[in-house]
Amino acid sequence: MAKSLDGVLIKKAHKKQRYTKKQLEEFKLCADSELGPLYFLDNFFNIQHPTQGKIQYHPFEYQSRLLDTYHTNRYSISMMPRQTGKSTTAAGYLLWFAMFVPDSTILIAAHKYAGAQEIMQRIRYAYELCPNHIRAGVISYNKGSIEFDNGSRIVAQTTTENTGRGMSISLLYCDEFAFVRPTIAKEFWTSISPTLATGGKAIITSTPNSDEDQFAIIWKGANRCQDANGNTTDVGENGFRAYRSYWNEHPDRDEKWADEERAKLGDERFRREMDCEFIIYDETLIRSATLMDLQGQEPHRTEGQVRWYQPIKKDHIYVVGLDPSLGTGGDYSAIEVFCANDTSQVAEWRHNKTTIPQQIRILNSIVNQIASDSGNANNVYFSLENNTIGEAALISLEEYGEQNYDGVFISETKKMGQARRYRKGFNTTHKNKLLACAKFKTLLESGRMRIVSKPLISEIKTFVASGNSYSAKLGEHDDLVMATVLCLRMLTHIQDFHKEISERLTDHTDQDVDPMPFIMI
Repeated sequence: MAKSLDGVLIKKAHKKQRYTKKQLEEFKLCADSELGPLYFLDNFFNIQHPTQGKIQYHPFEYQSRLLDTYHTNRYSISMMPRQTGKSTTAAGYLLWFAMFVPDSTILIAAHKYAGAQEIMQRIRYAYELCPNHIRAGVISYNKGSIEFDNGSRIVAQTTTENTGRGMSISLLYCDEFAFVRPTIAKEFWTSISPTLATGGKAIITSTPNSDEDQFAIIWKGANRCQDANGNTTDVGENGFRAYRSYWNEHPDRDEKWADEERAKLGDERFRREMDCEFIIYDETLIRSATLMDLQGQEPHRTEGQVRWYQPIKKDHIYVVGLDPSLGTGGDYSAIEVFCANDTSQVAEWRHNKTTIPQQIRILNSIVNQIASDSGNANNVYFSLENNTIGEAALISLEEYGEQNYDGVFISETKKMGQARRYRKGFNTTHKNKLLACAKFKTLLESGRMRIVSKPLISEIKTFVASGNSYSAKLGEHDDLVMATVLCLRMLTHIQDFHKEISERLTDHTDQDVDPMPFIMI
């Protein structure tokens, strides 16, 4: 009989049907609240294999453990290698949940629209091949949603800040959550958590990306499994049960397969996609191995909004760089302080609602404090970026009075033919930004630059290739990074006057440093 949506590809809603004794027994086993999911997937769940076509799903041992984690925990988070069946297993469980837990609302949130549709396609394919005595009737059958006659429905959407807001969710499934844009993932989780507070379940699966995104935060919380008395618990402090699998658990993958994949992907991508290490997916300025080693620390002391990470040392050389902003709540203004003697971070300040005159006063207080503590104002250098908003900062600095700073204001001269053009501050162009980024990369990757600020480290991890330059990833900020780059330009400018710092800044060392990624212009 030809198949059609009128009764074969889908089962009509509220359709009367006769059952044999065997069919009733099979239905009863599927509906079992404990073993039902595994029985259903092992007997009635069909999938499309990329080379073999339609095949019956029979879970591997690690997939059975994954399914049990999905079913027996209210909140679960799974970190698994690519192509190990996490989405397929989830699709089967979501279909079972919709058909055997009446009046459920299931939300699939994927990092891309194509991902959400792919999961729905797997669900639709499995449902259409499911026998009538097992499957529920359908009221509405669309690409983005399915509504069953038992009151349950499945909805697939792209993950945004407002996905799921206002819905009463019985089961939330987040696919490849680590690859949702960080700002969106954070707002989405803030928005969706209250909808789960009434008793809903949540399943999160992904391969890893950054070690500071929302997926990583939830994963780390799920792996802290101790109660207040120090006893080990089944779930983490955030209520999530963590599940981890490895590529060699798949019966078709061995060391030979791994060697071939490393050759195709490269070691770094293999470590992220298959070994599930938190290596950032985007093309970052700083290599991933270095980013993984960066460890932030708490400030040595805090004065207002200025964070000090080490005490000022007598007769040491310091640079203080200001990256100004309008202070209207958008971009941040930022100040970084580095010790030139060992290229270590000393202090920082960042705020997005501080006016330009206030930024100049904060710069003044930092410079004067360093000059006082070091005992030598001539060894304290300060400057600011003079692009666009920087012009207003220069005017404010002039009105405040440069003579009120117990330090040396330095500027970068620009060669114009045979003459040199002088302009206060440092002007950022495409060329000198790339040169400064290259210096930043060399110093940090060779271990000759020490960064300890958690906010700055977070910005470095999202400072990625953008066109033919580098900037913050969409939705992120790079103000602390640009203030740091300004400090490096200042160090390069003063090294001719302080020979003791020249050797540290040279690019010629015995350390192995990755080359700058090639950018087409």
